Amino acid sequence: MANFAKPSAPRFDVEVYQNEYLPEGGRDVSAIVTVTSTGGGSVTRTGAGGAGAAGTAGPAGGSAVVIMVDCSGSMDYPPEKMRNAREATAAAVDTLRDGTSFAVVAGTHVARDVYPGGGRLAVAGPETRAAAKEALRRLSAGGGTAIGTWLRLAESLFAGTDGTAIRHGILLTDGRNEHETPEALAAALEHCAGRFTCDARGVGTDWEVKEVTGIAEALLGRADIVADPAGLRADFTAMMARAMDKEVGDVALRLWTPVGAEVLFVKQVAPSVVDLTDRRTEAGPRAGDYPTGSWGDESRDYHVGVRVPGAGIGQEMLAARASLVAPAPAGEGAGPVVLSQGLVRAVWTDDLAASTAMNPQVAHYTGQAELARAIQQGLEARKSGDFDGATAKLGRAVQLASASGNEDTAKLLAKVVDVVDAATGTVRLKAKVTDADEMTLETRSTQTVRVKKS
Repeated sequence: MANFAKPSAPRFDVEVYQNEYLPEGGRDVSAIVTVTSTGGGSVTRTGAGGAGAAGTAGPAGGSAVVIMVDCSGSMDYPPEKMRNAREATAAAVDTLRDGTSFAVVAGTHVARDVYPGGGRLAVAGPETRAAAKEALRRLSAGGGTAIGTWLRLAESLFAGTDGTAIRHGILLTDGRNEHETPEALAAALEHCAGRFTCDARGVGTDWEVKEVTGIAEALLGRADIVADPAGLRADFTAMMARAMDKEVGDVALRLWTPVGAEVLFVKQVAPSVVDLTDRRTEAGPRAGDYPTGSWGDESRDYHVGVRVPGAGIGQEMLAARASLVAPAPAGEGAGPVVLSQGLVRAVWTDDLAASTAMNPQVAHYTGQAELARAIQQGLEARKSGDFDGATAKLGRAVQLASASGNEDTAKLLAKVVDVVDAATGTVRLKAKVTDADEMTLETRSTQTVRVKKS
């Protein structure tokens, strides 16, 4: 393990957990790459910054945030939903760090930048916060829902922040994306991917889980449900606080592999499961970059699979080099900065016990990925009326959650099934399940628990 970060920047460390031993002729290497960033984040708004002038982008290397608020007609049923959305957005604006570029977008079947307007961003300070909250008081519900237009407007606003390190969106919706085609939303997500990250929230229970989670996954953010609109204020405040803690943006996990080797998959497995395999961009001979988004003080785990050429007993090779890279600061050259790196190895042995043992971290996250699939498949079976299939899948999910110590998921599962025996996965489907409980389980199904390290 090596670290190349400057002393003044957050420190990145990479640790690799694997069983490097393969049997004679074995080819598939599996490893968990743990990335930890320290020394950044923990930034609070001090009020020391100036008010900022609307339409002026923030300083290079700073942050930009666009908040997208659903203002469709359904937000008025009940009226408290729109009121809570206005108050939550105002609280998020209050959480902005001085100097952060920001804008507020009202989303219906079209998108409008309601503050500061004119395709510009404001810079957070006392005067602009007050003006933004005044604009929020005038928001009202009416119209349809076309989320792709909201995202495209956010991207165009971010486009004026060249040199800004952190570009983050917050999106709130209460309904289904009924006023544009699924293809239009998919095209908008493809256009926005890599340009900014985005957290997505569904309020109430009339929205589509796969739409909201799909937005967050495509844009490397977090999705969640706020079943009771009264909880929006606390949720938005926490989301904005996390966004303000980010210190390094556009970080990629770069995998270099030797001649004859190929990357089978790359998945984030903690704090949630996100498949990054198809998001590779080439980064030179035998190297590819996988996006990880922006970082503050945090740790994430990635599951990497590599297929190497077969070899004989006693031989060993470097199967992959995993590096964290970020764009060079402005004025310091065009090449990326290597923040840290770790090595994935392959060693061939005739020791059967060594070559068949599964590394605890690899085993744990393989189980967490299966847990997410079991929940999603079980809920889908339940919706389709396949109650035997739903019982089997959700029972397996209970078993996996219990074995891995994923207590949060176990509690959510217990609202959908009656648990007879968690260790064996014996469950009965509950006769009555609220929409909020079912949607919460589905929305949070990919959230994982960290492996318990000895």
